[in-house]
Amino acid sequence: MTPYADFLYFGLAGLYVLLPIIVARGVLPSIPARLKQGWVLAATLLMLAVQYSGGFERTTPTLKPIYPLAAFVVAQYLLALGLLMCRRRTKARWPGWLAVVFAVAPLLVSKFLPVSPSAIGGVTVAGLVEFAGLSYATLRAVDVLIGIHDGLITSLTPGRFVAFLLFFPTVSSGPIDRYRRFSGEWTKPDSRAAFWEDLDVGVHRIFTGFLYKFVLAYTISLRWMNKVPDAPTLGNTVSYMYAYSFYLFFDFAGYSAFAVGFARLLGFRVPENFNYPFVSRNIKEFWTRWHISLSFWFRDFIYMRFLLLAMKKKWFRSKHTPAYLANFLTFGVMGFWHGTATHYLVYGAYHACIITGHDLFVRWNRPKPDAPARLWGDSLAWQLAGVFCTFQAVCFGFLIFSGRNLW
Repeated sequence: MTPYADFLYFGLAGLYVLLPIIVARGVLPSIPARLKQGWVLAATLLMLAVQYSGGFERTTPTLKPIYPLAAFVVAQYLLALGLLMCRRRTKARWPGWLAVVFAVAPLLVSKFLPVSPSAIGGVTVAGLVEFAGLSYATLRAVDVLIGIHDGLITSLTPGRFVAFLLFFPTVSSGPIDRYRRFSGEWTKPDSRAAFWEDLDVGVHRIFTGFLYKFVLAYTISLRWMNKVPDAPTLGNTVSYMYAYSFYLFFDFAGYSAFAVGFARLLGFRVPENFNYPFVSRNIKEFWTRWHISLSFWFRDFIYMRFLLLAMKKKWFRSKHTPAYLANFLTFGVMGFWHGTATHYLVYGAYHACIITGHDLFVRWNRPKPDAPARLWGDSLAWQLAGVFCTFQAVCFGFLIFSGRNLW
């Protein structure tokens, strides 16, 4: 069962998970943190059993997804515990990076070996490790390992780790939380005032999700995107580009709104994923507004770490070269994270090019921070032009991402 894709999922989650905790939070003056933790963990396990307990297909045998999911969680927890023990005995950096390699191994297998047969009744090698949400769970697992590696996480309890890794409102497609932030929510005491605020925000976000996903995205798909002819003419391509861009936003933003709303009703505040991305004035601003939890994860763990390491080791003479190479590394990994198909890799390279081009332009337009702009500067017309140009560049990127044949 796919989360937020059919009304049976909403019925099961609403009746058996959300309604009891809403009633309890509304009736009781406060809920002890341990009670909230126990309910969230039990609810997560229940919804995962519903979501991942599918049987074998008759045509293509695959393992029930619940088995790779369970194996993934156990392996990641043992890996994190092993790294914790290493950190207590040695300050060497290599165990942390080795642990990260092992943590991403299942994702690499699912990307590179999607059709390789195994010796288990025709089940593919990828089928032994693959489950819906593997990509997102891997990023959360790596977040824990890097926190241990940096000395920011010094203890790990199994209940909190499982709840963080598999928190059911966000397990399949995010938003991508951070362990230390989630831990604050995990231990935060509840109150009547917090409940009413969570109820107000949660219901609003859920209704927003229904509007975005089941009304706007569905209508765009049915009435516009799916009616664009396949012939790769300029008119068809441009029409599909805009249709797909709006569909992708409303579908994904709708999913994220459901995730945020469900989490708030449970007493958890997860990060928002979208903040009016189509009004961004430049491409750098766009990536602070679009899929925020993912872009910030890659910024913090890939872009900044490569940049700081390159500057510390003085690999390059120019102070700008590390930033430009970090752009290509970050967006290259991001493209690969979405998939190994050519259009995903091109999508990553495309955004690396335009964000680097934007940096070059900004440096040319203002040679010094206090120097006047060579072009329009900060005028309203310039800002509107930036919004227009950024929107076109973003939509063309989504056209690449869609994999549609352009010629």
